[in-house]
Amino acid sequence: MANILIVYASLTGNTEEIAELIAEGVQNAGHTAVLKSAENCNADEMLNYDGTMIGLYTWGDGDLPDEFLDFYDELDEVDLSGYKVALFGSGDTSYDLFCGAVDTAEAKLKERGAIVTEPSLKIEYSPLDEEKKDCRALGERFAGILAHVS
Repeated sequence: MANILIVYASLTGNTEEIAELIAEGVQNAGHTAVLKSAENCNADEMLNYDGTMIGLYTWGDGDLPDEFLDFYDELDEVDLSGYKVALFGSGDTSYDLFCGAVDTAEAKLKERGAIVTEPSLKIEYSPLDEEKKDCRALGERFAGILAHVS
């Protein structure tokens, strides 16, 4: 059974809702999901889990949210070589860089040696019914990948 950390930064609740739906998918697949806001989680805590899913909203023109900045900076101190991660986020397509913060976080994780197992899930605002299924499916797939490794 995989033990998965889901770290998220959410301002309006959209990214938190996505995180909760992903957690449902992990649990539906028979695995454990631990949800933590980025403000209440240190990056080195990731290593206590089989894998981590990171979600954040995008601020302005592709900027990282303030609530995620400390976690992001802490990643520089963590060796994630071979560690499995997946990313998700919410954004607004009216901006040039839709969910640009997700791309920034993904680049940092790869720089630290992490393996991104899935294409990032990017949702405009709050998930619609079909997107809710996509969120749960992402959690199920990620848990399945980790279960085959552990």
